[in-house]
Amino acid sequence: MSGRRALHFVFKVGNRTQTIKFYKDVLGMKILRHEEFEEGCKAACNGPYDGKWSKTMIGYGPEDNHFVCELTYNYGLSSYKLGNDFVGLTIKSSQVLQNAEALGWPIHDKDLEAPYLEAPGGYKFYIVDELQPTDTDPVQKVTLAISKKDQSLTYWTELLKLKLYEQSEKQALLGYADDQAKLELKFIGEKVEHCKAFGRIAFSCPSSQLKSIESEVKAADGTILTPFVSLDTPGKATVQVVILADPDGHEICFVGDEGFRELSRMDPAADGLLSDALAADHSDEWFTKKGLSKAEA
Repeated sequence: MSGRRALHFVFKVGNRTQTIKFYKDVLGMKILRHEEFEEGCKAACNGPYDGKWSKTMIGYGPEDNHFVCELTYNYGLSSYKLGNDFVGLTIKSSQVLQNAEALGWPIHDKDLEAPYLEAPGGYKFYIVDELQPTDTDPVQKVTLAISKKDQSLTYWTELLKLKLYEQSEKQALLGYADDQAKLELKFIGEKVEHCKAFGRIAFSCPSSQLKSIESEVKAADGTILTPFVSLDTPGKATVQVVILADPDGHEICFVGDEGFRELSRMDPAADGLLSDALAADHSDEWFTKKGLSKAEA
């Protein structure tokens, strides 16, 4: 579909300090931008929570042409229960494996075709042991579990207009363009459980398409989690979004491309903003003084 592109996947993180170290030191990603919020997002970007939270965008390059990770941190929560919904994110980079070796980070299935690392919180990152590309995005695909095979393929290809690149008995590879990170659907043959750690995949499209996407999904009796809405980021661009759920409940955010390109410009101060936020985060200390533990979601 012309004008549409894959943007990012949203991860909820409990231990922000250790998570950032993993993404920077092991995966070799860069902080692209960082924002702090005093109350929950109108589109539940941080999950169904109303308190203070932060958003950190991290990846291998600008969001204009890289698929990145959005790390959302809720100050009062220490961890989230994982479901079987998120299978993993695949990165082409021998350097990542070298980083993990040097830092003593466990490499699982090291001698098999698809070695993987686990980020703090348990999210899996599969590593293709090849030279990390410099002219294209090292992020190859994000893989989600699917139980409703035919229904899911119809939803993603016919309703959301993703191109089907490959299909086997248990997997299907989809995307909006050859040079973008792909979405892989893995058919697991059982119910998809999202639990509290559920994430969200995001795509952009021309803003003029948002309301038609919403109306087409509604006409097909699909799930609309957040109807067309404008979201403000203090001091930055306002963007319009529509948030959907596929037949297995995977959250999908479509955002207007024009506003998002302005919002997502790399911020040279991002590293400093995040470092300041980490230094000022005394939530663990506060809970300890009260004789309490941070909640586990």
